[in-house]
Amino acid sequence: MLIVGELINSTRKSIAAAIEAKDAEAIQKVAKDQEDAGADYIDVNAGTFRDKEPEYMKWLVEKVQEVVQVPCCIDSPDPRVVEAGLSVHKGTAMMNSISLEKERYDSLIPVIAGTDLKIVALCTSDAGMPKTAEDRINVAEELANALVKNNIKLENIYVDPLVQPVATDVNFGREFLTAIEQIMTRFEGIHTICGLSNISFGLPERKFLNRNFVVMAIAKGLDGAIMDPLDRRMMTNIITAETLAGRDNFCMNFLSAYRAENLEM
Repeated sequence: MLIVGELINSTRKSIAAAIEAKDAEAIQKVAKDQEDAGADYIDVNAGTFRDKEPEYMKWLVEKVQEVVQVPCCIDSPDPRVVEAGLSVHKGTAMMNSISLEKERYDSLIPVIAGTDLKIVALCTSDAGMPKTAEDRINVAEELANALVKNNIKLENIYVDPLVQPVATDVNFGREFLTAIEQIMTRFEGIHTICGLSNISFGLPERKFLNRNFVVMAIAKGLDGAIMDPLDRRMMTNIITAETLAGRDNFCMNFLSAYRAENLEM
């Protein structure tokens, strides 16, 4: 399971304050804590600072990579911001995200075409956000085909079928899970990813819902998540679910987590 640590996001007040103050120590602590907890990528987002977003993105990437060994996920739909982040990034980054919305797609394709970047492909278009599994699958197919035609390897595409709150529509969870299963079955070699916490928006005890939802999604084939890796029970659920789903050879990941006392009951 590929884990993208989501905590360096300027929508969080503490992170916004640290970015504005150029408090490298605060940002680096959050980055390092996420790496230590098991994150494979560190998401960096400065989207609330529209005028200074490219400048702040460069600073974030530089400061994060000073203290972690894992790469960054450049989180912005603005090609100027993506280019700014990539200009200083060491290694192969992830880009979050491109969609079938024409303006977004047309502006980002020149930046990502022919690269080895990991690409989050969001299942939305100018027709709006998908409601059904079929809507998600149709967008995923069109978007994946377009990316491959632009010399992006299929194995570098991480389809995000878009988690939506079950508080808004009780069917959203089921439709998302069906989409995950179908996408992973139809497009051999492709990956799936999502922002898990959206499922519980508007409801109490959100972590309880999120932790159960990730187990259901892994059973359907989900192999990536944008999430808080400091939630030890969530990480335990992921390790356990992957073992039970047959994605942990000889149960080594589970046993390693047990021996390191990283399983939170």
